[in-house]
Amino acid sequence: MGAANRPESDMYVLNVNGERRSVDVPADMPLLWVLRDIVGLTGTKFGCGVAQCGACTVHLDGRAVRSCVLPVSAIGDKPVTTIEAVGKTASGQKIQQAWLDIDVVQCGYCQSGQIMSAAALLARTSNPSDADIDAAMSGNICRCGTYVRIRAAIKQAAGGKAEVLQTIAPTGSAGAQ
Repeated sequence: MGAANRPESDMYVLNVNGERRSVDVPADMPLLWVLRDIVGLTGTKFGCGVAQCGACTVHLDGRAVRSCVLPVSAIGDKPVTTIEAVGKTASGQKIQQAWLDIDVVQCGYCQSGQIMSAAALLARTSNPSDADIDAAMSGNICRCGTYVRIRAAIKQAAGGKAEVLQTIAPTGSAGAQ
């Protein structure tokens, strides 16, 4: 590709996971691609590219945002936290442990975005209601349908009692009486 066809780039200094990162990229490059392709943090996933699925969720100044549509030029000096560092925050630690305890993950693709949205919720609402959880998580899609376990993990991380999920064995299967 010739120099005439290359998009103009600018130098940006980003605060990513507590570290200053200098990147020379076009102003309209989505933060997702800066994180994955330039900075090398691949935990944030590409899902839809139009901010509808939540797989690309990161925290910008503590708020859950969709990095696939957020141009790097809009970041300014606000801190960016990705899935790679959310476990260093109190809400992130609680969510990640609850995710393991409840066994939320199935295929795992959406989980970084789910965890980021849940951690942002708990950081601002220590004891979320079901309506709070629904509102915070509504932009995150899980194709495997682990929504019940996601809700239980959020409730556990908030210090509440998680609903116990039982699987009922079909009649005639091993272990059924």
